[in-house]
Amino acid sequence: MAHLIVDAKGLACPMPIVKAKKGMDSLETGQIMELQATDKGAMYDFRAWVSQTGHELLETKQENGVFIFIVQKR
Repeated sequence: MAHLIVDAKGLACPMPIVKAKKGMDSLETGQIMELQATDKGAMYDFRAWVSQTGHELLETKQENGVFIFIVQKR
């Protein structure tokens, strides 16, 4: 489903957001990125980042301590 999977597991804030921005910059409009993070602050930080950038957060889930965010580039 995702065109790009960004592994930010084990990284503390702000690195998951930095990696997400770099990932999104490499995608074309309409493509989908999956970000995987373990930082507990990622849930709040990533939702705020998506809101500020205008991308669309399609799904958020947590599996075995990993936060997974599916985002479509706008």
